[in-house]
Amino acid sequence: MANFFPSWTNWLPLKLLVIVLVLGAVVTGGIWYYFTPKYTNVGYMPEQPAPFSHAIHVEQLGMDCRYCHTHVEVAAHSNVPDTQTCMACHSQIKAQSPKLAAVKASWETGTPVEWVRIHKAPDYVYFNHAVHVNRGISCYSCHGQINEMPVVYQAEPLSMAWCLECHREPEKFLRPPAEIYNLNWRPASAQEQLAMGAQYKKEWNVNPPVGCGACHR
Repeated sequence: MANFFPSWTNWLPLKLLVIVLVLGAVVTGGIWYYFTPKYTNVGYMPEQPAPFSHAIHVEQLGMDCRYCHTHVEVAAHSNVPDTQTCMACHSQIKAQSPKLAAVKASWETGTPVEWVRIHKAPDYVYFNHAVHVNRGISCYSCHGQINEMPVVYQAEPLSMAWCLECHREPEKFLRPPAEIYNLNWRPASAQEQLAMGAQYKKEWNVNPPVGCGACHR
């Protein structure tokens, strides 16, 4: 009696199993890579033209974030301090330090210092810096404990999933307006944070969008 199925079908279950295993490996590898620091740039710490320690300027000297980043409350993008801001102090303080060579050259020539940008959303993502800090989101939420960093690095993934964690439950992150720029402030407990955050969420009518159009415009 002739075989009802052709002989090549004998290998069909094995071929299907191989395909499933390969697809599973590809999906698993993709997910694993997506959540690694390499993909999200967590820990990215480029060398800058001139060294700058937030640990010294903020933590030791007590400088407010807004002294250097003057646009954080009024502009969609925070600004890197210009040479004039640096030289307001360093024309007198450590003026001869070789570490300030790039800043001094910028001051003398009028050519801006080419700082290497660390925190940057993709071009297809809209992010308004002022909106966040004016509605209770601290520098700490996105930049981590930057006030203690001798060298600035990216502390958070800044991925879509990471952003949505806050947009879906902003009460976990909202803090008193007076503590926005105090990077050492912490609530007494998680329960206090939720109660306080819920209150601010209601009072300030905080309702972050979670649809695609909110950020992808």
